Amino acid sequence: MTPKQEPSPWPPGRIKIVRAFKMLLEDKNFHAITTAEIARTAGVTEGLIYKYFRDKRDLLYQVLKAHFEKFLLQIERDLRGIDGAVNKLRKIIWSNLDSYANHRVFARIILLEVRNSPDYFESEAYELVRQYNRMILGIIREGVRDGEIKEDIAPSFIRHAIFGAIEHACLNGAIFNRALATDPIAENICRLIFTGIVNRGKE
Repeated sequence: MTPKQEPSPWPPGRIKIVRAFKMLLEDKNFHAITTAEIARTAGVTEGLIYKYFRDKRDLLYQVLKAHFEKFLLQIERDLRGIDGAVNKLRKIIWSNLDSYANHRVFARIILLEVRNSPDYFESEAYELVRQYNRMILGIIREGVRDGEIKEDIAPSFIRHAIFGAIEHACLNGAIFNRALATDPIAENICRLIFTGIVNRGKE
């Protein structure tokens, strides 16, 4: 007996628009895609796009929001039962890289396109990024409190170093649509970061 799928919270027309938009992003950058092209690919009228979204950029941010929500939910599940801040950070680094590796369109959008737009930083999608940042900062502070992580390095700098290493490691893949070797990249980043921040004998 085939289990029933959970009904989507989105209307069918909205789902078609989002799917068409994602498909077009596989081959084009955001600025090259028109709303007419999205409507044609989705098999809907152009006016329907404006029923559900303010404009093309709002569509992009809503798609990113859904992506971030799914990613954060998975991260929260993955961290359950993991003891120790360093182990949690190791899992986060791997999961972040794995997400970029398996969602190259989103990697390109996040790393290369949306950050040039000031309104992105006021979007609901970016609020989820801030939530993720706070989660990581909390884990780092947990590590400092428990003696795993050195207390003479500002937690915010450690977080910056983690994100910077991940993003630079993924940048060429995002630009040139190349595959990423998640495991060795994660291992190298973990060695680099943890060699500098972990108290000896505590890792």
